[in-house]
Amino acid sequence: MTKTARTLSAFAAFMLCPLMVAAAWGADPANITADEATRRLKDGNQRFAEGKATHGHQQADRRAEVAKGQHPFAIILCCSDSRVGPEIVFDQGLGDIFVVRAAGNVVDDVGLGSIEYAVEHFGTPLLVVLGHNRCGAVSAAVSGGEAHGHVRAVVDAIRPAVEKVKGQPGDPVENAVRANVRDAVKRLQNAAPILPPRVKAGKLKIVGAAYNLDSGRVEWLK
Repeated sequence: MTKTARTLSAFAAFMLCPLMVAAAWGADPANITADEATRRLKDGNQRFAEGKATHGHQQADRRAEVAKGQHPFAIILCCSDSRVGPEIVFDQGLGDIFVVRAAGNVVDDVGLGSIEYAVEHFGTPLLVVLGHNRCGAVSAAVSGGEAHGHVRAVVDAIRPAVEKVKGQPGDPVENAVRANVRDAVKRLQNAAPILPPRVKAGKLKIVGAAYNLDSGRVEWLK
């Protein structure tokens, strides 16, 4: 290969690099489907769990880009637990996911309003309710003790899920974690007036998942 050919080849690779990065991370989130959004989250979680996180979309150029507007490809409703940061466990960056957090991933009116805002204004196609093992809020609901202050509202919201799985085989807390996620998914699917029409039209998919604190892996619930 001549010197000129090598120079042209290097220049072509340099020019293609940003395009490849854009393709990998999604240059046009407005056109993404729920299935593609799910794939991105699954791929990101696999990278994180295997210690191969790329930390994409966390640089200065991305910060400047999303300062002009946001188009998150997924909404994550998850627990406030400090060990379950969704941008980290899904290996995402600025502007990628719209996060709503509450202890025990409880759905209240404020959280629902936040979710509705993202669905209406950004057209985000995927909503994930993310629970996790050994959840303190779920454990408190399972223990049946009296919660103090406003913690009582969190525990009371989770208790119906605890009752559903009481007496079932397996760990009562882990059973309740999954039941609590499924209850939240069902409530969101029926949370009129904004979400149900979009679910019915195939414009929004709502799914449940559970994060494992030990392995770092996310289990997608049926």
